Amino acid sequence: MSSQKGVASGNRGQKYKNATAFKNDKYGASPQVKKANAKVHDGVCQRCKDVLEWKVKYNKYKSLTQPRKCVKCLQKTVKDAYYIMCRPCALQLQLCAKCGNNEEVVISLDKKEGEEEVEEEEPKGNRRRKKRDAHHTDEEDEPNDLDDFGDMDSNCDSEDTEK
Repeated sequence: MSSQKGVASGNRGQKYKNATAFKNDKYGASPQVKKANAKVHDGVCQRCKDVLEWKVKYNKYKSLTQPRKCVKCLQKTVKDAYYIMCRPCALQLQLCAKCGNNEEVVISLDKKEGEEEVEEEEPKGNRRRKKRDAHHTDEEDEPNDLDDFGDMDSNCDSEDTEK
């Protein structure tokens, strides 16, 4: 038996409740808060991802000022806060970069790196130039197409006259 008083009456709800949810950028976000809100937590398991999102949501996330040492390769290559492994080691060993467990990685590192490579290969300026060049070549082709159709019409007229 317990010696605590009031255990049976402890079934009521919470006495004081917040009317509105906490916002980490309520009074104008600082650059650190903006950066933390925009950060994508990749290479971690679902539990670690939830922990990191909670830290960002309630202003507990503190970013790194200097790179940390990786526990696998022992180099100062860890750039993300709360991670214990660098990206190459986590990708190679298929481990969570935060806890180091062999859990299923939610957002893998290689997908993000692949997307960055595609963007690097084709800068925005070149895309516009390619679109412009394609547009100009289409305009140049149109008069030639009309000439081809014009020849066909003249051929059709001559065939009609022959019959």
